[in-house]
Amino acid sequence: MSGEKRPFVVMAKPVGSRCNMRCSYCYYLDKGKYSSHRKQSRMSHALLEELIGQAIAASPGPIVSFVWHGGEPTLAGLEFYRRAVELQKKHLPKGWQAWNNLQTNGLLLNKEWCRFLRENRFDVGLSIDGSEAAHDLNRRDLGGRPTYEKVRRAVRLLQNAGIQPDLLCTVNAATAADPEGTYGALEELGCVWVQFIPIVVRLPEGGFSPESVTPEGYGEFLCRVFDLWVHRGLGKLDIQLFAETARILAGGQASLCWMARECGRAPVVEEDGGVYACDHFVDPEHRLGTLGADELCGLLDCAAMEGFGRAKREKLPEDCPECPWYRFCGGGCPKDRFGGGPYYLCGGLKKLFAQCVPVLERVMELSRRGLGPEAIMRRIAKGNIIE
Repeated sequence: MSGEKRPFVVMAKPVGSRCNMRCSYCYYLDKGKYSSHRKQSRMSHALLEELIGQAIAASPGPIVSFVWHGGEPTLAGLEFYRRAVELQKKHLPKGWQAWNNLQTNGLLLNKEWCRFLRENRFDVGLSIDGSEAAHDLNRRDLGGRPTYEKVRRAVRLLQNAGIQPDLLCTVNAATAADPEGTYGALEELGCVWVQFIPIVVRLPEGGFSPESVTPEGYGEFLCRVFDLWVHRGLGKLDIQLFAETARILAGGQASLCWMARECGRAPVVEEDGGVYACDHFVDPEHRLGTLGADELCGLLDCAAMEGFGRAKREKLPEDCPECPWYRFCGGGCPKDRFGGGPYYLCGGLKKLFAQCVPVLERVMELSRRGLGPEAIMRRIAKGNIIE
């Protein structure tokens, strides 16, 4: 440990795993069993101030990043976030600022919420699974009712308030079976950023849940979506995976944790103050400490956190570093490496990168030569993009 402050993102869970939906593929609903509280509640204002003050103290600045996550973070209530903004202003040094991102299912959003988010410059990630049929198959409320129309309404409320939400769409068995419908439904919402999140749920008895995407299905879905995007979405819609691939092609480093060589510095802080190495590893084995009893600055650089980050690279299958696509995938997410083998979705990513990398290289070259998105798409339509 050098003692030098390094950037990180705090993933705060103000209500833990509590949620007002019961998505069939959710990996987080049972995490409340690891809380030190008998029953999960809302993060106290005292703990909230500890979190904000310590995050600012541990940051190299001048931007301090907070992602408000869940469960469903809006269950904490709007006044909780008003207090969070006040505390950020109280603790931030002069010239520094907080970047806030709210990841929500949108069910509780209304005009008051949207006005607050706009006035305080929150970015918003909104979960919606493409088409109405695919979304409502898996994303139901506590009463088992469909939620698509409520989420679609939340998109419009945010847009009317001047916020373009990032759309978070899972790639599950239903969405993977309909890439055209999924892409078209997301495109129709008029947003400008989409994240595709694969669903892989390993069952205790072996095999995978019915909602899980297969490697083959994942690859076919991504390839078809890339084809649709590069023909009609350039300059209109950004897709995270393609943007990250282009960033790496341009000589940059992946900002998306599962594509990086080592796991990112994105500690989770639960409603009871528990600090964990990663959102996908909230369990006793990966609990680094407790905010209040421990300093966040020390936990970020503790041996357990450092070891967790290195394990992604150190436990790679032997043939991964020799793969021509390793520089893009970074070995994939450790949560989906099973039995010491490669990333479960490896085959699908190989198929995608083989298709998209040559095209992205040419798109980037044409862009450097001054061609705009429409001109590039016209070339693609004529079939001469690679020439």
